[in-house]
Amino acid sequence: MSRRTVHSVTFALTLTSLAATLLSLAGAPKEAFAEGRGGESSRPADKLTFDVTGSGSGRDGSYTLRCHPAGGDHPAPVRACAALDRATSGGRDPFTPVAADATCTMIYGGPATARVTGTWHGRDVDARFGRDNGCEVARWNSLVPALPKTA
Repeated sequence: MSRRTVHSVTFALTLTSLAATLLSLAGAPKEAFAEGRGGESSRPADKLTFDVTGSGSGRDGSYTLRCHPAGGDHPAPVRACAALDRATSGGRDPFTPVAADATCTMIYGGPATARVTGTWHGRDVDARFGRDNGCEVARWNSLVPALPKTA
């Protein structure tokens, strides 16, 4: 390895360490920068419990979903984890309720309700979902198949 390559690698490692320190000081979880063997994140597995009623899909009840790696008694854990990862991309929080001042269509999506509790990306989750208007329907649908597709 040339002297210039060694210098470049050292600089990159120093820059990465500095970025991790700054993220830590800014309150970002350590897991945001932690890498394990094989490039997998070293954060603890995400685990959520879903309590669903009124979906009309045959998937009412309580089930558990683990992600990173996928598992649990959820009927489609791999696809459910992928839906949650997509809904979380770009720093979005799919568990945040619809804002009270949001303008939503008055389209009733049915009686389905769900409560989701557990841990996602190192944060505690206790979220409720319904289908009372267009905003709530869109919020629910963004998590299908983690939440069941309604009949």
